[in-house]
Amino acid sequence: MRTFPLALTAAVALASTVLLTGCGGDSGGSDDDTKNADPANGSACALAGLGVEVGAGAAPAAGDTGTVTVRLTNKGAQCTLKGFPAVDLLAEGSTTKVLPEEGAQAQPLTLGSGATTSFTITYVRGAADPAKSLVVRAASFTLPGAPEEAHELKWSYGPVARPEDGGQAEATVSGFESAGD
Repeated sequence: MRTFPLALTAAVALASTVLLTGCGGDSGGSDDDTKNADPANGSACALAGLGVEVGAGAAPAAGDTGTVTVRLTNKGAQCTLKGFPAVDLLAEGSTTKVLPEEGAQAQPLTLGSGATTSFTITYVRGAADPAKSLVVRAASFTLPGAPEEAHELKWSYGPVARPEDGGQAEATVSGFESAGD
């Protein structure tokens, strides 16, 4: 039962890596995203102009891999996304930044009116032990070029695993993906 979600996650990660090309490095929602969004000409997408839908493939047990896909629909004028969504996992008394998938590269994506895109948060479900897991209550995300405008999602997918050293939560975020024709 655990093999299928892990194999599926590996396939999604590989497909994301193949589809996403462009600049490299750590672009986890930092100054690079603001600089790359080119808000001076008004083309950066803002959350106020986007519809947000969430779908999940929740991990059923500790050690399993789950996904939370966020679909964005442009309800306004054409806009552009350059960089990665900045995602934070919010737990009682702490916030943990979710880093981009290893090897993922951001590609600028222009959304016309009515167009959609999505990004995926992939995580490893943790044990019920708060010493070994992050007990997440919500996930918050911002778009490149609009770091002051956050959207919070209720997290009902269980705790997120942490490595033995108690470091970063075992979660990653993909770049923006085009929705099919």
